[in-house]
Amino acid sequence: METIQVVLDAGLLKAADDAAARAKVNRSALIRDALRAHLKRLREAELDDQDRAGYLKHPQRSEEYEVWEEVAAWPEG
Repeated sequence: METIQVVLDAGLLKAADDAAARAKVNRSALIRDALRAHLKRLREAELDDQDRAGYLKHPQRSEEYEVWEEVAAWPEG
């Protein structure tokens, strides 16, 4: 692991320390977990944007919906 220096205002540092104490982890672990979660959200948003752009570039045709209607239909019984 690498050691870095991060500048935080006093209120954010206090909130981080309080959260770390409640979670029973040290400050570094709290920040690592928070950064991992944030990076995951950013990646998921990026993938969503790519999907959206792809569908805008190549929208579904109406006949494609008909296939899904047959597959998703409740069986008669």
